[in-house]
Amino acid sequence: MSVEFIFRLVGMIGFAIGGAYWGRYIGEISNINPPAGTMSVDQFAFLFGLVGALIGLILTPYFTTRPVRAIRSSLGRASAQTLFAALTGLVIGLIVAALLTFPLSLLPDPFGKILPFVGVVLFGYLGISVFVMRENDIFMMFSALRGGQSQKKETSGPLNWAESRTILLDTSVIIDGRIADISRTGFLPGSLLIPRFVLNELQYIADSPDNMRRQRGRRGMEVLASLQKEPNIPVRISDIDVEGMREVDDKLIVLARQMRCPILTNDYNLNRIAELQGVTVLNVNELANAVKSVLIPGEIMTVQVIQEGREAGQGVAYMDDGTMVVVENGREYKDKEIQVVVTKVLQTAAGRMIFAKPDEGITQEK
Repeated sequence: MSVEFIFRLVGMIGFAIGGAYWGRYIGEISNINPPAGTMSVDQFAFLFGLVGALIGLILTPYFTTRPVRAIRSSLGRASAQTLFAALTGLVIGLIVAALLTFPLSLLPDPFGKILPFVGVVLFGYLGISVFVMRENDIFMMFSALRGGQSQKKETSGPLNWAESRTILLDTSVIIDGRIADISRTGFLPGSLLIPRFVLNELQYIADSPDNMRRQRGRRGMEVLASLQKEPNIPVRISDIDVEGMREVDDKLIVLARQMRCPILTNDYNLNRIAELQGVTVLNVNELANAVKSVLIPGEIMTVQVIQEGREAGQGVAYMDDGTMVVVENGREYKDKEIQVVVTKVLQTAAGRMIFAKPDEGITQEK
């Protein structure tokens, strides 16, 4: 038997009793000089009691269990920093309201009785709103006032700087594996937060009957294990969840908006949907494209032709960062290192592609 059903029964009984008393009162008034066909007092009591029981059975959860459940859900989704900021703002708002209660109570009636209560509600709400909106600034101010920030930096190093920011990890970026190398470089200023529902999805992929998916899931597990062993990379696994959402991407977006933190992913669809909803996204693929070498037409570089191209006479080489180099008339230089001149740089959605031709000096020597 659920708690909501018990409250429905209690509400039904309570409203039925209240309705019966109210019906008896109305019945007594109606039967003082009753016209023909007027119901008796007992009939009024029975009818109003029946209506009250129906109202109590239907409406009781809407002002008992469901508001409590909604409050618990909101508190469960909020971060500890937000809860602490809200509580601090409430206390300060109530203190300000208490200081104004005495002068407001000296006002003539009805202002002297109404305004103190209005002040408590208003300043309590303002305190919560202001402290939650400015929670990051307030916590930074507290950390600066707490024993000298410069000394803390000298003793703690970059780890504390990283812990001041949270980054949500998507399943795709864990499976990708590059997150481990990127984190070791120190270019991610934040502690990596992995919600439990992301870990559950990763475990589901690792247990998949499909061999390829199973290998990808297990590689993601290995990446997480290596991240947790790194002393300079703060990694946290949290049980925080988002109710009312079934898809992992939807949960991540809602959680990122509530915690005011970015999502680290390489999922194109999640990237676009999150940006449309105002969530900051850190895309590993965009980072990889951004750090590739920048070349201009006419620049000379050395490459090794490793295979033939699609067109006749073409050769294909790769730079150290994985950028494809299509060498015109480079087929004859297969498995050799040659100097080439860049003729065109093509930027596509899949990445950067470079077109080149062998240096004239090589052609003359040949």
